[in-house]
Amino acid sequence: MSAELRIASLVPSVTELLVALGLGPHLVARTGFCIHPAAALADVPKVGGTKDVRLAALRELAPSHVVVNIDENRLETVQALRAWGVSVVVTHPCSPQDVRGLITQLVEAFAAHSGHEAEVRQRASAIDAELGAALVLTATHAPAPVPVLYLIWRSPWMTVARDTYISRLLACVGWQTWPADEGGPHGAARYPVVLGGEHWLADVEQVLLSSEPYAFTQAHVAEAQALCPRARVRLVDGEALSWYGARTAAGLRYLRQLLG
Repeated sequence: MSAELRIASLVPSVTELLVALGLGPHLVARTGFCIHPAAALADVPKVGGTKDVRLAALRELAPSHVVVNIDENRLETVQALRAWGVSVVVTHPCSPQDVRGLITQLVEAFAAHSGHEAEVRQRASAIDAELGAALVLTATHAPAPVPVLYLIWRSPWMTVARDTYISRLLACVGWQTWPADEGGPHGAARYPVVLGGEHWLADVEQVLLSSEPYAFTQAHVAEAQALCPRARVRLVDGEALSWYGARTAAGLRYLRQLLG
C-alpha cells in the first residue's frame, strides 16, 4: 500500500464505492453520513457532515486527496481544501449512466498509487459490467412516461429536478418526475419546493415518499395523498434510489420490483 495515498471522502456514495473498489484501506477520513459499509468504515475518523466539515480535524489527518461532490458539499469547503494544496477530486454524477464515468474517474485518480492497481481495475470492471447489464435490462421495462412526484422533504414539500440523479434513475423505468424543471449544475433549484396548488399535481399517478433525507412514514401517506388525489402513494427506500456507485445496479433492480 502506498504511504502517500491518503483519501478523505466527503461523499457517502463515493465512500461506499471506494471501499467496493478495494481502496478502503486508504481512507483516512469520512463524514458522519458515510455509513456504508459499516464494518469497513468503523475505524475511519469522522470529520463532520457533508455541509459542515470540520476542516481543522480533516487537516490534522493529512489527506493527500479529498473527494467532494457538487451537490453535497459547499463551495467554501472546496476552496479551503484547495488553499491547503491538497488534491481535490470533484464528482457530480447526475444519472445512472454517469456512474460509469465516476468509476473511471476514481480508478484513474487512485489505482496507480494504491499498490494494488490490478485488483482495483478488476473490481472496477466487475462493477461497471454489472451496471451495464442492469441498464440494458431496465431499458426493456420502460413503458410510456408516468407522472411521478418524488418527495424528499416535508414542511415545505420538496422534490427533485429532472437533471438530478434520482429523477434520471426513475426515468429509466418510465417514471417522469414533476415539476418539469431543470435545476441547473448546482444549487437549491435542483430540489424545488412544491406549494400544493400546482396544476400538474392533479395528473400525478405515483407519489414516492423517500426514507431520506426526510424519514417519511405511513403517518404521512394521507397528507401526501391530499396533494395528488389520483395518485398511488407509497414509501420507498431512499438509499436505493439516491445512493449511486456501487449500488446503482441494485437501485435499478429495486425500481423494477416497484414496477412489478
